[in-house]
Amino acid sequence: MAPRRTVLREAHGCVLAADVRATVAVPGFDNSAMDGYAARAAEVAAASEAAPVTMTVSDEIMAGPVRPGPLLAGTVARIMTGAPLPAGADTIVQLEWTDGGTGTVRIHQAPRRGLHIRRAGEDIAPGNLVLASGTVLGAAQIGLLAAVNVARPAVHPRPRVAVLSTGSELVEVGTPLGPGQIVDSNSHAIAAAAHEAGAIVRRVDGVSDDPDEFAAAFEVLLKSTDVVVTTGGISVGDRDVVKQVLSRYADMRFERIAMQPGKPQGFGVMNGVPVFTLPGNPVSALVSFELFVRPALRRMRGLVPHVTPLAAQVPWKTTGKPETGLVGDTHPGAVTVTVGEAMRSPSGKRTFPRVRLERDDSGQLVATSAGGQGAHQLSGLASAHALLVVPEEVTEVSAGTRLPALLLPDPEWAGPGAGAQESDGSHPGGSRRGEGLG
Repeated sequence: MAPRRTVLREAHGCVLAADVRATVAVPGFDNSAMDGYAARAAEVAAASEAAPVTMTVSDEIMAGPVRPGPLLAGTVARIMTGAPLPAGADTIVQLEWTDGGTGTVRIHQAPRRGLHIRRAGEDIAPGNLVLASGTVLGAAQIGLLAAVNVARPAVHPRPRVAVLSTGSELVEVGTPLGPGQIVDSNSHAIAAAAHEAGAIVRRVDGVSDDPDEFAAAFEVLLKSTDVVVTTGGISVGDRDVVKQVLSRYADMRFERIAMQPGKPQGFGVMNGVPVFTLPGNPVSALVSFELFVRPALRRMRGLVPHVTPLAAQVPWKTTGKPETGLVGDTHPGAVTVTVGEAMRSPSGKRTFPRVRLERDDSGQLVATSAGGQGAHQLSGLASAHALLVVPEEVTEVSAGTRLPALLLPDPEWAGPGAGAQESDGSHPGGSRRGEGLG
């Protein structure tokens, strides 16, 4: 997404779009790192527990907009943490090494020269590169920008993502279920995934299978968001409203991908807005998000693609049309694992079994099934650490086989700067799992 300058409080989670160089020093002046006394090291060098040195306190320097005078010879100045160092002082006697006196002070331990002094520019000097373009702005980076007085950094803004599920059978979570009704879990799951990926999320619910109703909702979203993600309605049924409506647009493309789960897929760029139409089965939808939507959001956020053990680019194939596909990025969490149990995979499809990871005695990651592997079985995905990647030509996977796996996001981490999720209530008219296991 095009860079823009934004106020610092709104830049958290964004990606820096330009190098930032310091125009000020940090610290901006010599100051004390401790409460105590500013002194000349040579004048208190003889201090010890057995023979304390008594000094006159000639000044008291507080933190704040003050300019202390030079330190008088043969005296010390009482000083607070962060207060500017008086000229002539070359050490700080920490309060714990004294009797805390105000008119005079007894010093019973000798400090070395330079002790507890923060020198101007020792962290950052004017002209230094503070943060490079492409840096994700977390808490420490936001603090650093504030420290060098950058109020409006140039960033790639977080994409605004609209998520909607279709289906007259869907009801909102918390609603008593009637005959033939199911809870809309997809929009909640995909909205959470987009949130984890750093997007500002708008979740739209209540869209039925009526083509006119869906078309009206969709047209409104195109005008107000950066990405639209739908789930369901893209297979071959008469009531697959998403495919039925969006097929009218020349920029939309629907394919049957040689993968499992998630064979039906759709993608297009409409009025400059990427539109991802994902399958309706909940596991298929989330797996598809990981493979297709998350990499796109990374690009939109300005993140540099990762080079991983999986490949520089995964060679996706669509059924009957080799070497065409919808992915042009490398998954950011690819690792190589050892398969811990025998598995089967259908011929001609790249499959993504949901697996748990553990480290063996040699420290290698070992993958075992996370549970049910059906496209509707969310419980297995919810307990999985990763998606195993089984190539199209492999039908039997023996224990001990080494295969790539795509790490899933850790739910304990909400994602960098993940934006708040919003729900319309009615439609219009934010570390990865498996890392550090052991």
